[in-house]
Amino acid sequence: MTNALALPMPSAVGNLDAYIQAANRFPMLSEAEETSLARRFRDEQDLDAARQLVLSHLRLVISIARGYLGYGLPHADLIQEGNIGLMKAVKRYDPDRGVRLVSFAIHWIKAEIHEYVLKNWRLVKVATTKAQRKLFFNLRSLKPGSEALTPGQTLEVAKQLGVKPEEVTEMETRLGGHDLALEANDDEDEKFAPIAWLADSNSEPTRVLEAREYDRLQSDGLQAALAGLDERSRRIVEARWLAEGEAATLHELAAEFGVSAERIRQIEAKALQKMKGLLSA
Repeated sequence: MTNALALPMPSAVGNLDAYIQAANRFPMLSEAEETSLARRFRDEQDLDAARQLVLSHLRLVISIARGYLGYGLPHADLIQEGNIGLMKAVKRYDPDRGVRLVSFAIHWIKAEIHEYVLKNWRLVKVATTKAQRKLFFNLRSLKPGSEALTPGQTLEVAKQLGVKPEEVTEMETRLGGHDLALEANDDEDEKFAPIAWLADSNSEPTRVLEAREYDRLQSDGLQAALAGLDERSRRIVEARWLAEGEAATLHELAAEFGVSAERIRQIEAKALQKMKGLLSA
């Protein structure tokens, strides 16, 4: 059996081409070698056997990762995520099922790369459901060109992927969009940045302080204006306008002071006029 451990490990840092060359130097395993190593790992927890299984399939990860370069993500990161999927496949692989590791590992490698692409392609995740994931990874290859799909093409793509036409249209719109910075880089463009649309000007610290100061001055001014009224006028204004519960009626105050409701109305009007003059002074 060829011993993959005798070869130098590919470096995790440095030149990507050097890593790929090192990974390609690991020999492919025969079916008998692969089965023997897999059984040693499964039955004896032999980590050296698991390491040889992983190293001999690094070139598979590199090949699969290359197919996802169109999403604009670093090739090295795609390979790294694929390697995680490969290690998961080795951990779960059962050699007695009659399936080669390469066939079993493809699913796990792609699953990890898919998850990485979906999380990092945009700030906002573009695909969450199973149907959306299928569309995300297949729509580009099924589109005849860079132009938007026609209604007929949309129906054809939906039929091929087994999804609804409106789902195809929605995913095409998502793929055609792009991330937008929340804040503008140039000061002169600041008012056009999304942060300006989202911000609540009333919550801006200086506005809050100004509002608090205004309320304080209004409260102090109101108390000073009330202090300038005689006791009966102050009682009528407070009962009619400043009561926490239901305001008193003219008739209720008339009964309290033993005068007519019209007289209460006159006293109220005169008191409010006097307070207005005090507040505006």
